[in-house]
Amino acid sequence: MPPAGQTVPQPPAPTPEDLLAQQAQQQKEMAVALYVDAMMLLELNEHAEALKKLQMATELDPEFAIAYSMQGDIYQQMQDYENSAKAYEKATELDPWSFKDFFNLGKVYQALKEFAKAVKAYISACTLNPSHYEAHYNAAKCLYLVEDYTQALEYAKKAQAIDPNKAETEVLLGDLYEIQKDHLQAIDAYRRALELEGNKSEIMIPLARAYLRSGRYTAAKELLAAVIEMEPNNSLAHQYMGFAHLRLKEIEEAIASYIKATEADSKDYMAYKSLGVAYMIQYFTDRNPSTKAKGLEAWNISLQLNPNQPQLQKFYEQYQ
Repeated sequence: MPPAGQTVPQPPAPTPEDLLAQQAQQQKEMAVALYVDAMMLLELNEHAEALKKLQMATELDPEFAIAYSMQGDIYQQMQDYENSAKAYEKATELDPWSFKDFFNLGKVYQALKEFAKAVKAYISACTLNPSHYEAHYNAAKCLYLVEDYTQALEYAKKAQAIDPNKAETEVLLGDLYEIQKDHLQAIDAYRRALELEGNKSEIMIPLARAYLRSGRYTAAKELLAAVIEMEPNNSLAHQYMGFAHLRLKEIEEAIASYIKATEADSKDYMAYKSLGVAYMIQYFTDRNPSTKAKGLEAWNISLQLNPNQPQLQKFYEQYQ
């Protein structure tokens, strides 16, 4: 005990700042507890209850980045991409070093078809993880969709360097080279895709198109014949076959191919337009009024399917 007459010194009273700090710490601890509860609920597939816990956690601690990240994950699993994007945006704002959140933000914006925003997110992900294949491929794909072909080619090449055994990258490279009218590089890319993936029409048809554009009509015919053997009702394959015949001055064969294209897809205005062209080319040779009538009929159907063809409308009126 203190000597008589002396008082025991009392600890200083907490300042308002001390009280606020204590309250903030308590709220953070409660937020962590709610986050743990949400994790357990997620394991039980209780998504709605987990989201409630996470909402409470972020209200208690508005800077709780991983809670926003988990919200984004849950909303993404529920295919609620708008709310997922909002959550990932907040997570990346609070933690700009989180590759996972930038990558997932890109994925949900891509699902929403907001490709410009997806590009921004994917590029940030690529910066954070320069060896991640999917981030680079998706960045390239979205850049392609926003028509930034120069950057798309850059990221597609990086994706190819990361994993040279992906056919999807080779197809994308082929498409990009085609846009640049570099048909030889496009052919090489599509052929690599075929080597990796095997004979698939979604690769064979772009390769045939590249052959056509580079003047290799016989090679295109051989490839298209293989597609048609696999898929007899592939309208696009028949159309390209018709074009190859036209370029080789095989007019009757071209007409037959275009007829098959219209039979495979009666709503394809381009098939009817091309059929009309083939008939009119034949008419200039045989001068048979019946041939001309068939050509005009094909053009008329094409214009009915798609009236917004001013050049074709002009030709149709000219030869009527």
